[in-house]
Amino acid sequence: MNLYPIESGNFKLDGGAMFGVVPKSLWQRTNPADSNNMIDIAARCLLIEDGNRLILIDTGMGNKQSDKFFGYYYLWGDDSIDKSLAKYGFHRDDITDVFMTHLHFDHCGGSIQWNKDRTILEPAFKNAHFWSNADHWKWATEPNRREKASFLKENILPMEESGQLKFIGLPETDMLKDSALGFDIFFANGHTDKQMIPMIKYKGKTICFMADLLPTAGHLPIPFVMGYDTRPLLTLDEKEKFLNLAADNNYYLFLEHDAHNQIITLKHTEKGVRLNESLTCGDVF
Repeated sequence: MNLYPIESGNFKLDGGAMFGVVPKSLWQRTNPADSNNMIDIAARCLLIEDGNRLILIDTGMGNKQSDKFFGYYYLWGDDSIDKSLAKYGFHRDDITDVFMTHLHFDHCGGSIQWNKDRTILEPAFKNAHFWSNADHWKWATEPNRREKASFLKENILPMEESGQLKFIGLPETDMLKDSALGFDIFFANGHTDKQMIPMIKYKGKTICFMADLLPTAGHLPIPFVMGYDTRPLLTLDEKEKFLNLAADNNYYLFLEHDAHNQIITLKHTEKGVRLNESLTCGDVF
């Protein structure tokens, strides 16, 4: 097995929204804001090369939305999925599976693209299966008013229409062992219903793709919860459980949204679980 970080593009989000009720005087120590109160955000995906399978976890925003849409997110840098794949000798047509942690636009938007004539929306990975789960799919396709602006039908419905959509089976607990894609999955419901956190066994290590359960290293303190979370009190419990598990077992946490920390490890302290070490993907992979 080989792992590759795939940078799909950087953007900015309001720091207050990213840290909810936490005062700026606290969160700006780890996530400094610009003059508009915006903080740096990455959309770092992960490619798993395992035998004949090439599994891409999440796909970023994509590029099919309007200039007005992207104007809200202050895109910066020149990263893209295609550039990142090419760096490692791959093309998007090589991808066999696209695993979506959840269906918010900044995690799955790159899964669907316009055709050459910009007349039809089509899968951006024509040879891949797209993986979600039945409960989250229902949640996303029948969205609540809070999340409706994050679940964009143009990102979601073409997956099903293409016939390339598949569902991961749902466990009776919050952990699914040895999923159809070969890795364990932790299910978390605080941010959105049935978000999936892949836990990949790699050369004696466990690499956890943290998605929005832990957006950045600055979110390590348990009360530091995003304003975007639909069930913040549940996020508190899920974070505490998972971060303690990670510290106990020396998991390597792959941070999708942290523009400045790629992978971190954790340790127990008197104040709770805190940062042990910040690593690059090159250090670990």
